Amino acid sequence: MPYPHLDAADHPRPQLIRDPDWRDLGGPWQFAHDDEDRGRADRWMDPATSAPFTGTVTVPYPPESAASGVADTGFHPVLWYRRTVDVPRPAAGRRLLLHFGAVDHRAEVWLNGRLVGRHEGGHTSFSCDLTDAVDRDGEQTVVVRAEDQPLDAAQPRGKQDWRRDPHVIWYHRTSGIWQPVWLEEVPAEHITLLHWTPEVAHARVRCRLRLGHWPQRPLTVTVRLIRGERVLAEQRTLFEGQETEFDVAVPALRHGQDLDDLLWSPERPQLVDAVVELRDAADDTPVDRVTSYLGLRDIGWDDGVFLLNHKPYFLRFALQQGYWPASHLSASAGELRRDVELAKEIGLNGLRVHQKIEDPRFLYWADRLGLLLWEEMPSAYAFGAQTVERVVAEWTEAVSRDLSHPSIVAWVPINESWSVPNPALVPAQRHFMDALYHLTKALDPSRPAVSNEGWEISAADIWGVHDYTQHGDVLRERYGHASLRQGDIAEQWPGAKRLTLDGVRHQGQPVVLSEFGGATFEPAEGAEWFGYDTVATKEDFAERLADLVAAAVDSGLAGFCYTQFTDTEQETNGLLTPDRRPKIPPAELRRILTRPPV
Repeated sequence: MPYPHLDAADHPRPQLIRDPDWRDLGGPWQFAHDDEDRGRADRWMDPATSAPFTGTVTVPYPPESAASGVADTGFHPVLWYRRTVDVPRPAAGRRLLLHFGAVDHRAEVWLNGRLVGRHEGGHTSFSCDLTDAVDRDGEQTVVVRAEDQPLDAAQPRGKQDWRRDPHVIWYHRTSGIWQPVWLEEVPAEHITLLHWTPEVAHARVRCRLRLGHWPQRPLTVTVRLIRGERVLAEQRTLFEGQETEFDVAVPALRHGQDLDDLLWSPERPQLVDAVVELRDAADDTPVDRVTSYLGLRDIGWDDGVFLLNHKPYFLRFALQQGYWPASHLSASAGELRRDVELAKEIGLNGLRVHQKIEDPRFLYWADRLGLLLWEEMPSAYAFGAQTVERVVAEWTEAVSRDLSHPSIVAWVPINESWSVPNPALVPAQRHFMDALYHLTKALDPSRPAVSNEGWEISAADIWGVHDYTQHGDVLRERYGHASLRQGDIAEQWPGAKRLTLDGVRHQGQPVVLSEFGGATFEPAEGAEWFGYDTVATKEDFAERLADLVAAAVDSGLAGFCYTQFTDTEQETNGLLTPDRRPKIPPAELRRILTRPPV
């Protein structure tokens, strides 16, 4: 079956698809605010209790957004959802799963009044097994309680404002269900996790599989990798325990002169299809079958240079907030695809997804169309044991969910010391930063990780620097080849805080100007905050952008990330407007952003 990944475009989990088809539960749900938090005591989860659900919300859009049909941006920390679903009782040997892309921040799920799942973490996926709660054929009642405390500073929230109205660089909140909800029937013994880690230099792919529970019988797993009509690899192995990990040899990767036809890059985003079959080891009967995809590519860094497929690669990024005026952090599959297309059309080869764990459908389009991504954990804002516990748990889930996407080339657990405001003075905060770096490298040693992005750098494979000077000559002086080679950069303070912490020395890590620019024109009248500087006309905007980009390209840097991709609420410093219209002609943007070094 060539190109199964082409069927993944609208699937909420594009890298693990099984037959039969999934069932989308998006659309109208009954809805209620619970400001007094009475719902549990009053048994709102019972199928007969429908009276409180006087409103309607369109899932998966957050109730603060216009797209949800609710558009209430006030403080409502507890939300309830209710929907009846017509499903038959699963056949013997089958299970019925209810999947949630993301529910912010804490979720409880009931079916027919029976609790079937809990999850904490507003940006990662989870599933509930409904099988034992399906008490009849026909209509079943699903109820979800979501709790999102706006004033909880220890809660990972990213750019969601803790004040009632957006201020400075923070935006309207996204609470409750904000990514797809969907049903899937699966075998009792089924694959729940599938990881791919290519090792091009060794002509192999590391495959990791996990089952929903410990198997009751010996199983085998067969992996088939396909590029077009060509079978690149087929391997069968015994599956022992609940999880297994093994290498799949890809002989075609040994042909050094033929690699361009196989390797993934933004210029040639070639995907390899994968079919994974689980079988009974005794009689070879089928147990489970899923389709997936991967990209064959290596990421590295050496002597100040970022490497893609063992070759120097200059990063031309913009900061992506992943926010839409009508739907906040949510988006349709078409909107997610269009952002990837627009980034490439204006000359970018990547986006730094900022303070958001992005929808897997966005990652799919980045994989398929060819766009590099940095993935960044949404920050909390107060340091303490609860912050540590929450961030570690949710970041682990995020990395585990997304590490097979070839588009992701760096992990960023902390940005600008958010949640660790004094790592230079409080040892526990620095330990937390460094621990997140080492945790990330333990989960995925194949990519660079950055413990703290922007300043107060400690453990990091890439030095990300935030510098909002509006003068290209200043950037040339700070990040010229001589400054980087001599290590002078470690002594600079280009942002609000010291660039490095005590004892940290530059040891050849690539230095990326990971936030810069930020100028706006035509700011909203009376806006509280709209950019790092203002320019009067489109011509001035183009001139400023060209000056700063040229300085970044001509320096000794490994790449840049312009702030930002689109205007977002009161931050009107984007290359595009909130509705994704380029502020200057796309051809001119592309000419500026793709400028070669001189």
